[in-house]
Amino acid sequence: MPKLYMLIGVPCSGKSTWVAGQDWAKDCAHISTDHYVERQAELEGKTYSEVFRDFMPWAVKLMAGDVVRAREAGQDIVWDQTSTTRESRDRKFAMLPDYHAIAVVFRTPPRDELDVRLASRPGKHIPKTVIDGMIANWEEPEIDEGFAEIWYAS
Repeated sequence: MPKLYMLIGVPCSGKSTWVAGQDWAKDCAHISTDHYVERQAELEGKTYSEVFRDFMPWAVKLMAGDVVRAREAGQDIVWDQTSTTRESRDRKFAMLPDYHAIAVVFRTPPRDELDVRLASRPGKHIPKTVIDGMIANWEEPEIDEGFAEIWYAS
């Protein structure tokens, strides 16, 4: 049974950095809209933030195609998005019902540290209200959602 590693955490909680350091993940399909938004920004000579709003619907469609291809190939998947609510995770589960799902949870750093991390990403601005909303609406992942395992990254 293929595995789904669903990374769960607010922006700048360490998801992409953590997975980049995992040797086992190198053979997994890496699912993320960020790849597409970053590529589009580069093509247009703009920043991530400048293309985000207009390009994100396309990035979601392109990412969904990546999911389908990985599923058809029976490939293990690392899904690198915030996935901070049960509803957002349910949509992912619907696409991958036959996967052994592992939640990889990233705790939100203290606010001062989070603000420093967010500020260190030039051209990728996330409004404070968006971050605050994600933190306020955080739903802890639970086995009954469909996870076989829950890991806590450190």
